[in-house]
Amino acid sequence: MTCESVRYPAYPLVVHDPYFSIWSRTDRLSDSFTCHWTGTGQTIAGLLRIDGKAFCFLSNIPGAPKMNQTSVRVLPTRTIYTFEEAGVRFTLTFLTPALLHKLHVLSRPITYLCFDAESIDGKTHDLAVYFDADGAIAVNEPTDKITWSRFRHRDLDLICAASAEQKILSRAGDNLRIDWGYLYLGVPLKFNPATALESNRVTRNEFISAGTLPQTDNLNMPQAARSEWLCMATVIPMKAEPGRMNSTYAILAYNDVLAIEYLNRKLPGYWTMETSSFAELLSIAVREKEALADECVRYDEDLLKDAERLGGKQYADLCAGAYRQAIGAHKLVADLDGTPLFFSKENFSNGCIATVDVTYPSAPLFLLCQPALVKGMLIPILEYASTRKWKFPFAPHDLGTYPLANSQIYGGGEQSEQNQMPVEECGNMLILAAALAKFHHDTEFIRKYWSKLTQWAEYLMEKGYDPENQLCTDDFAGHLAHNTNLSIKAIIALGGYALMAEQIGESGLAKRYAATALDYAGRWVKDADDGECFRLAFDQKGSWSQKYNLIWDRLLGLGLFPASVAEKELAHYRKVQNKYGLPLDSRKTYTKIDWILWSATLTGNEDDFKALVAPVHRWMTETVSRVPMTDWYETIEDGRQVGFQARSVVGGLFIRLLADDAVREKWIKKRNI
Repeated sequence: MTCESVRYPAYPLVVHDPYFSIWSRTDRLSDSFTCHWTGTGQTIAGLLRIDGKAFCFLSNIPGAPKMNQTSVRVLPTRTIYTFEEAGVRFTLTFLTPALLHKLHVLSRPITYLCFDAESIDGKTHDLAVYFDADGAIAVNEPTDKITWSRFRHRDLDLICAASAEQKILSRAGDNLRIDWGYLYLGVPLKFNPATALESNRVTRNEFISAGTLPQTDNLNMPQAARSEWLCMATVIPMKAEPGRMNSTYAILAYNDVLAIEYLNRKLPGYWTMETSSFAELLSIAVREKEALADECVRYDEDLLKDAERLGGKQYADLCAGAYRQAIGAHKLVADLDGTPLFFSKENFSNGCIATVDVTYPSAPLFLLCQPALVKGMLIPILEYASTRKWKFPFAPHDLGTYPLANSQIYGGGEQSEQNQMPVEECGNMLILAAALAKFHHDTEFIRKYWSKLTQWAEYLMEKGYDPENQLCTDDFAGHLAHNTNLSIKAIIALGGYALMAEQIGESGLAKRYAATALDYAGRWVKDADDGECFRLAFDQKGSWSQKYNLIWDRLLGLGLFPASVAEKELAHYRKVQNKYGLPLDSRKTYTKIDWILWSATLTGNEDDFKALVAPVHRWMTETVSRVPMTDWYETIEDGRQVGFQARSVVGGLFIRLLADDAVREKWIKKRNI
């Protein structure tokens, strides 16, 4: 492949939300079958017939030779594969217009499959593109029954597969796929497509041998998805001509009808706020395709140019791989009054929905590009904490298990304080609310929830400086008393509360909390000092940890900790990092990718940043774990995944962009809610 190709652990193809999320786990697209982020097979497949001979380019289809893949490139809104075979250059682009400044476009569950061809031998070639999508994409397990159908549509040849039972929002869990809604494959009528609903063995074999599709659809329904591996298939005729790029496309879309249950009300995707029906949405998708494609090109170039300028090419590569994953681990829905709510899922962690300490690390991307989504993550927690169901003086951890956001289930849930994260979650909520106030001057939001924010600030005033034996966001490491990094979070949260108080005219509170935060920070520098670094816990001599929470002191402009704290920490980090990055702390060799990028940004020094990013980039291109980017992995040996994958926390990799005042202001101006 070409030098522009960067090897990723997995490649995003069709990535929208925790259910509609299809990936490739091999560098060559035809070396494996595609799958859901969980690893369960969800196959989309492609063949290209060139002058009567079929070649495979997407998924490992037997019976046809594989096309020569020359490059693959992952960009924020696109994944682009290029192939060259038999005098033809063929480009496949998975285009998902995940434009954060346009919520109505972002929320559309539609990916464009763009096919571009040109001759590279000076001759004209007759082509036919074959594409199919597995009916199993519409169910949790391939043993579940599906049904299928055709629809008349003014713009598209439109076919559909769906679960036969339609168990809408009937269960929750982690390693689950959707089992309701409707999967659509549509091809614009202007391309003169053929379509079929039949076993993939039948459709693929007929295309390979004759270049056609069956003339009769399979009518044996409902049936288990794996019974005959029913697929939705299309064939689109094309030509490859010298000096000219010919283009066609298809649309893969998913209508989940209802997406999230929040405090016992069932909510649809946010796209329904501006569109009356899914049929209309598909027409809009056709009408706006070219304009959106052009905008996505500009958006990708602009975002990655900023990332490369501030952090280097390796940093831009990391951001490109993180962008759609961070968004796709959420679901954007409309509340009853139209408020956008943005629910995360803890993928391969515990399946929790709206987890506060997942919102916190993911926030830099959304603070940079779309503050409405940060509010969309905070509002459900604030509203829930204001109900009688939540009886504790600290912030909740979560709202349940995806896709049911009705009550906390982590630790003691609503019943006890056992295994809760009181300092962690109070700190997270206050810091993110302060970021909305600092960067976006959203005093209306702050005023609305002031009493709850005040309650959590009071809790941290009492409990935050020297945390008791409790969990923090790195809960896999177990309980820890006197956690110095958690103490930093509490101190900065108090400073953030003072910032908010000042903005809404509460000058007395602002002075009181600012003074307390400054006093705590001064004490911290002395109590945590361990010579060449600062300790993991106040009482553990000879220990160390990443102080990633410290980044918010600089981002919020609080000035609580002297610059020497970050400088001393970075000097130590550069000494102790391993082949694949900086360990989380002195106890283990594993790390968290989000926290490394936060720690790398602490001093604002370019050399420090690149020194910590380089081994992370090496990990990304060498790890043996071929899964959508894990955020918890080993920094030694083969960089193996320890746990988690496809999580939203990789939005935290955009922290370097958020930390630059000029870049932040530039992207804030792009938003169009």
